Amino acid sequence: MGDVKVNTVLGPISPEEMGVTLPHEHICYGYPGWEGDQTIAPLDHDTIVANGVATLQQLKALGLNTYIDATPLDGGRQPEILKEVSEKSGVNIICATGYYFEGEGATAYWKFRGSLGDISGELYELFLKEVTVGIRDTGIKAGVLKVASSKGIITDYEKLMFQAAAKVQQETGIPIITHTQEGTMGPDQAKLLIDAGADPKKIQIGHMSDNLDINYQLDTLKNGVYVSWDRMGLQGLVGCPMDEQRYAVMTELIKKGYADKMLISHDFIITWLGRPLNLPEEAFPLIANWHPTHLFKNIIPALKQGGATDEQIKAITVDNPRRLFSGE
Repeated sequence: MGDVKVNTVLGPISPEEMGVTLPHEHICYGYPGWEGDQTIAPLDHDTIVANGVATLQQLKALGLNTYIDATPLDGGRQPEILKEVSEKSGVNIICATGYYFEGEGATAYWKFRGSLGDISGELYELFLKEVTVGIRDTGIKAGVLKVASSKGIITDYEKLMFQAAAKVQQETGIPIITHTQEGTMGPDQAKLLIDAGADPKKIQIGHMSDNLDINYQLDTLKNGVYVSWDRMGLQGLVGCPMDEQRYAVMTELIKKGYADKMLISHDFIITWLGRPLNLPEEAFPLIANWHPTHLFKNIIPALKQGGATDEQIKAITVDNPRRLFSGE
């Protein structure tokens, strides 16, 4: 491992310092367009910080050391706020660079630029600078590259993002984490990134918890990448199965020897940017456990009940995140 460093919002740490890690969460998130609604719902800096600190202190008390904020550039990413939350909570936070999928991302800007010429170099330059120099003028360096694909397809627009991320990863060693839409394209993402030059040991394919087909899991895993079960607690909405069904497949993967390739998280958004969500009443029971304490309170006990050992739980929560960054 030697001189491998992990970019956190407070500066570099070694992979060994990461400890128990949540690999895909959000301090705050807003769909593109939230910025235009700030007359009614301005960004509330103090509330975002207070909510973030309170949640991370809860998690720290349960044993969490490191929190990967997977918010892309077009999701309302707030690096200065992440830095403040990290300072006040004592939890390492790793910030992302990269873009969301075409249907819900900053698509108009890049497609317009793309209509005038090839944008591959522009995306590469942006991702590289945010990883090596810093985001805007903050000096905060991104520690992961985030890319995403659509349901059932990786569009040409999305492929440009994947290829730029793979190129930056080749040069810097920064891990790539992904968003898959409704349990599709995991194996395809892995192949695309690897064909573009990315190291499979530094790829985390996301939202694998949204597809309970064991063959889909194995087809993704055979590429040598990590599979991230990172929408735990989010059930019955946006294509998500129920946790009880997920535990059975997770247990099967562990029994098949894949504990050293699995990660667990929640994709939980502590504070939504823009107006508060008007969730229907029937949604509340489905998301009662959609909170990052779910890992410690419910998921680990459920996996242990299914036969997972303490060593396998440690692999999933500590060793695998460390290896993702170190490339072991």
